[in-house]
Amino acid sequence: MSYFSELEGKKILVVGGSKGIGKDIALAFAKLKADVIITGRNEADLNKANDELVEFNSNCSYLTADIQNVNQIYTMIDQAYERLDGIDVLINNAGVNIPKPALEVTEEDWDHVLDTNLKGTFFCSQRAGKYMIEQGRKGRIINIVSQMAFVGYIKRAPYCSSKGGAVQLTKALAIEWADKQIKVNAVAPTFIETDFTKKMFDNKDFYNDVLSRIPLGTLAKPNDVTGAVLFLASDMASFITGETIRVDGGWTAI
Repeated sequence: MSYFSELEGKKILVVGGSKGIGKDIALAFAKLKADVIITGRNEADLNKANDELVEFNSNCSYLTADIQNVNQIYTMIDQAYERLDGIDVLINNAGVNIPKPALEVTEEDWDHVLDTNLKGTFFCSQRAGKYMIEQGRKGRIINIVSQMAFVGYIKRAPYCSSKGGAVQLTKALAIEWADKQIKVNAVAPTFIETDFTKKMFDNKDFYNDVLSRIPLGTLAKPNDVTGAVLFLASDMASFITGETIRVDGGWTAI
């Protein structure tokens, strides 16, 4: 029996799955023959990513939605539920950051980050959890948070706040839905090498500062996060809930 073979045929929804970590997660599930729906705001990016997914499983597809809008969240989850005939695993990966000194953060900045990273995560979980409970599925919800839920960093006051809140949300939902056998966990990566972060790391001072804080001495890659997600979605994690796995190379161990 190969690792994670029990995920074949599972119904997976990856919110924020068109690029970077989210796309890597979606591809891993598709390669295991799970039925995957990815979501995001940019239809062109979603269509491009889905072209890769269907090479492994023709049942994969995408939906467009802005998770800052609760009505769009409900519509997205409803459509995913109908299309997949259920949801076994929800991955809340969508996230944003507006790096600014705290004294320069506007109300609009704060709302944009918190509405996406925290409010969006809650209402996606709420709607998917409703369907899992109604169907009697022993579902999984996996929130992609950040090491910055546990440590502070400059120019990231709203981001750290949103991710810290998401860790506490993970615990609260895990406790509330434990009697329904819905496991709610999180994965907290450090900085990841993606096309999105490449511009940040072109700043050598920033790059060197980040590396100096990671005892393993290198940046993480998307598949480092994906491995933790597959574990939490699998039978190997059947007795784990309310936990956050830190994929940070030891940053928060110091």
